[in-house]
Amino acid sequence: MKRFFKPVEKDGSSKKPTISAASSVKEIEIAKETAAVDEDKNEITKKDPLKYLTWNANSFLLRVKNDWPEFSKFIENYDPDVIAIQEVRMPAAGSKGAPKNPRELKDDTKPSREEKQVIMRALSIPPFKNFNVWWSLSDSKYAGTALLIKKCIQPRMVSFSLDGTGSKHEPDGRVILAEFESFRLLNTYVPNNGWKEEESSFPRRRKWDKRMLEFVLRTSDKPLIWCGDLNVSHQDIDVSHPEFFSAAKLNGYVPPNKEDCGQPGFTLSERKRFGTILKEGKLVDAYRYLHKDKDMQCGFSWSGNPIGKYRGKRMRIDYFIVSEKLKDRIVACEIRGQGIELEGFYGSDHCPVTLELSGASPNSNEN
Repeated sequence: MKRFFKPVEKDGSSKKPTISAASSVKEIEIAKETAAVDEDKNEITKKDPLKYLTWNANSFLLRVKNDWPEFSKFIENYDPDVIAIQEVRMPAAGSKGAPKNPRELKDDTKPSREEKQVIMRALSIPPFKNFNVWWSLSDSKYAGTALLIKKCIQPRMVSFSLDGTGSKHEPDGRVILAEFESFRLLNTYVPNNGWKEEESSFPRRRKWDKRMLEFVLRTSDKPLIWCGDLNVSHQDIDVSHPEFFSAAKLNGYVPPNKEDCGQPGFTLSERKRFGTILKEGKLVDAYRYLHKDKDMQCGFSWSGNPIGKYRGKRMRIDYFIVSEKLKDRIVACEIRGQGIELEGFYGSDHCPVTLELSGASPNSNEN
């Protein structure tokens, strides 16, 4: 979620990563392309993943430099099959003025090569060495997504836009779509609604929501798992202080349309459109399906700055949304951070959210 109230950390100002020796970037790339089985665990190749994690890292590089040992331990313990990351904030490959490659990290300058090496080293050691990685990146240190899938699980196809075309990427790298045997997995970093009736705010979000609705209707031939930072709190129980967020303003500005008033992510217009996507797409909010009541301690995935008026103000804007055909397979969906001191957030302003499904019945008819 766009943080309009807290200065953004500078990537270059963080301490050096606490990562031991690892393979070269070239070796890592070769390993990613050739390894299909994790020999350390001697796993048999799986058809579909069952355990998932989504997290807005609020700068993947900063998390690697500052919070990686703690996050690595969490990943080792939870042992997800899929890790969906949003707000990677690493630039795409390509020199200044040249076409960019959103599937690769920038490495044409000394600083960018050093940053890429930091990232690739972090992903080359356990538990991350057991994953293949797909990137969809912006031209600058903004937005961007990553998808990590265990090497023992092979998606049929990975694409990078709501149009489903393999070569095209969404602006700012906001989408990674993986197709498995029995469902599709969509990782998105949804654009923030902003505060004003200007192209980069309300209109941009309206267009996104319209395209998202078209996507879920067009791809209804196969069940969907949609995860990521969706930048919306659907119901009053999805925010800690509904009255505060409903009355929020930026510099006293009041939008002409009453339904656009309030905190980005909690305006009535956004919530209505999100509800329409769920209803018409026959989709279920996995967390709310299991957790019917408001949880002031563990029920929010984003938390405001611990200093200032946003202290203790929290929202649930990170989700796992699943097709109704999958709802009976939901074993657990949990928000992994808690409290206003950001325990379990690993340096970000978002905490991880996890989903676990049971295996499909041999006689199930999910497609």
